[in-house]
Amino acid sequence: MPRAKQRTPELRDRVLCSALAALEIDGVRGFTTRRVARDAHTSTPAVYELFGDRAGLVRAIFFEGFRRLAEDLGGLERTDDSRQDLIACIEAYRAFVIANPVLAQVMFSRPFVDFDPSGEDLAAGRHTRDLILDGVRRCIDARVLRGDPTDIAHVLVAVAHGLAAQETAGLLGTNKASRNRRWQLAIRATITGLGPQPGS
Repeated sequence: MPRAKQRTPELRDRVLCSALAALEIDGVRGFTTRRVARDAHTSTPAVYELFGDRAGLVRAIFFEGFRRLAEDLGGLERTDDSRQDLIACIEAYRAFVIANPVLAQVMFSRPFVDFDPSGEDLAAGRHTRDLILDGVRRCIDARVLRGDPTDIAHVLVAVAHGLAAQETAGLLGTNKASRNRRWQLAIRATITGLGPQPGS
């Protein structure tokens, strides 16, 4: 009698949840397919049947990270204040990275040598970028910002990601008040600097 197929949506979801949990607990260096399989109450061959290999499992984690980030950003309330809405979007980005430092590492830093995202993989972040880009375009329409929206979105994400990396590493301040103050200083200064200048 042939062996029943292990590839079911329910098992895939369970393995992915176990992989995310293992990554959070063990970090990149301690991440193993064997640990994931054990925690998901399945076998290593079943994991490979679902994801192909470890790189395939990491790819699924990569996609899941961007799905969750897009869900957080897309759930923000839109108001009549485009500037504040954009700041709220950046703050949500910050909250995600701080709450999920190892997942963010997989999404943005390529820590696994056996997973090098292709152009198609990198498109996973497109919806996230589009949400930020939408906020930038609203600010341009409201004359809060001036310039190419794609350029501005890239700059804002780069500033936010740099700040988040500093905060995650414990280098942005010794208490919440100082960290918040430095975030506000950087983001508000960046937005103001990218806005219409006097006489323009």
